[in-house]
Amino acid sequence: MTAPDPAVLRTELRLFRREPGAVFWILLFPALLLAILGSVPSFRQPDASLGGLRTVDVYVPVAVLLGLIVGGVQSMPQTITGYRERGILRRMSTTPVRPSSLLAAHMVVYGGAALVSALLALAVGRIAFDVALPRQAVGYLLALLLATAAGLALGAVISALSRTTKIAGAIGSAVFFPMMFCAGVWVPVQSMPHTLARIVGWTPFGAAAQALGRAAAGHWPGWAHLGVLAAWTVLLTAGATRWFRWE
Repeated sequence: MTAPDPAVLRTELRLFRREPGAVFWILLFPALLLAILGSVPSFRQPDASLGGLRTVDVYVPVAVLLGLIVGGVQSMPQTITGYRERGILRRMSTTPVRPSSLLAAHMVVYGGAALVSALLALAVGRIAFDVALPRQAVGYLLALLLATAAGLALGAVISALSRTTKIAGAIGSAVFFPMMFCAGVWVPVQSMPHTLARIVGWTPFGAAAQALGRAAAGHWPGWAHLGVLAAWTVLLTAGATRWFRWE
């Protein structure tokens, strides 16, 4: 994939800012959800089943991943598929700007939005609920970058397999809810039975949630979880490259 053309990147960034739904669900909703959960008094009390952590503590990594799941699995595939459906990619192929540059621009825009969303969630956790910042900052950043790469690669695969925006929406929804579960949106990974947690750990967002949780506690994320994220990124990128069509 080529580097994004600066003009294309600026255009896509302007278009993204004009989408209030995308701005809300990717940038603002994860931090808002964390604020709502943190407002529950029992969620601010230490829980023995969570190793003495509070529920709000373990939900910060979940909120960090939520914007990435929304952007990578739902928003980006529908946008790219819409461009293909309307013939924009086909028309771009006749200009000096290659369609692959457009795809790269989308990945930069949605990847950047996911990282901004993560920073907002960390800020809300720290300022509003005194959640400690990640004690293993290098490991946390590495796990977050790998999770971003895996999430965008998953979105590229959905884009490759979808001929219309309706199909992209259907596939995205089918993937979205299992990925939310694996990330711990409904049940934190720390509260899952051991066998289920091990199974979830083989999924990209399950591995990411566990890696971020360990790094937040001051431990290295663990090469197993980082390896799962790297393997998913490679496999999904290869699949997207093989199956993607511009028309």
